[in-house]
Amino acid sequence: MSIDTKSAERRNLRFNSIDDLRRDLDAIEQSHAAGTLERSGTWTEGEIFTHLAAFINYSYEGYPREVSPPWLLSVLFIRPKRARFLRDGMPAGVRIPGTQRGTIGMESVPFEEGLARFRASLDRLEKTPPPIESPAFGPMSYEDKTRLALRHAELHLGFLHP
Repeated sequence: MSIDTKSAERRNLRFNSIDDLRRDLDAIEQSHAAGTLERSGTWTEGEIFTHLAAFINYSYEGYPREVSPPWLLSVLFIRPKRARFLRDGMPAGVRIPGTQRGTIGMESVPFEEGLARFRASLDRLEKTPPPIESPAFGPMSYEDKTRLALRHAELHLGFLHP
């Protein structure tokens, strides 16, 4: 049975800082250790964590071609929504055309490995501004790049229920 990501139960999250995000990760980890963590949606915890880590790391190491929409598509449709995404959050169920599972960057790894990767990417983001601009969202300030990572985390971590 396939779960519709748009209608799957999610927590309504709002992270105002990386510290807020870290506190939620701590709660998720504690719930996992206690055996009480629940998940909705279709991705495993490891896939969620590695996906979030990958998108932060792309802004340091370069974005794969699969997430580089045609320039005109970016300028006409994605970039005009940037301010709304940064303010209100990102919508569930959006699929990147031409990708096998609707996106990239997620790997089937154990919970602990995925969480360690995501925490390492957050450390990197907190210490050094990303030098590479998003091909979809274009040039952004360091604060907006951080805000985008927080909105992205709200979306995906909302499917984990500590």
